This record gives sequence, structure tokens and C-alpha cells, in this order.
Amino acid sequence: MPEMTLYYKPSCPYCQKVLHFMKNEGIELPLKNIAESAEKRQELMDVGGKAQVPCLIIEAKALYESDDIIEWLKNNYQDEPRKH
Repeated sequence: MPEMTLYYKPSCPYCQKVLHFMKNEGIELPLKNIAESAEKRQELMDVGGKAQVPCLIIEAKALYESDDIIEWLKNNYQDEPRKH
């Protein structure tokens, strides 16, 4: 499985959509809340080029848009053990 991190902001409905999907599917990823600190926001900008969330970083490449992130997880996370 590639190294992944999800950048999000709790007040963002699109982030909540991705987080809800992950919870329902038992997918656990490292999460970084960009509203917590300027460092996390800057980290996202350094890797992805913008501070847009949700953003799934996959092996240092940014994937934006909640539907695209969910679709990627559906197609690529299936080999990992899921917690139900």
C-alpha cells in the first residue's frame, strides 16, 4: 500500500463526506487537520501546491476532490484489512 495522508478541515462538508466514507469502510489513514496549525496548512501547500481540502497525498502526489478521493480509495484500498 502506498504511503498516504489525508489533509482535511473539520468544517468542510466535502472533507466530512470523505471521512464518513472512510469510517463506514473501516479505512484508517493518517489525518492532518489544516485548521490546527499554519505548519500543516503550509505542508499541504508545499506538497500539493494549494491549500484546498480534502486532499489525499499518495506517495507525495496530491489528489483533490472528495468524489475522486473516494473513488481512488474504493479502487485501491481493497487489499488492506478492513476494520468493521
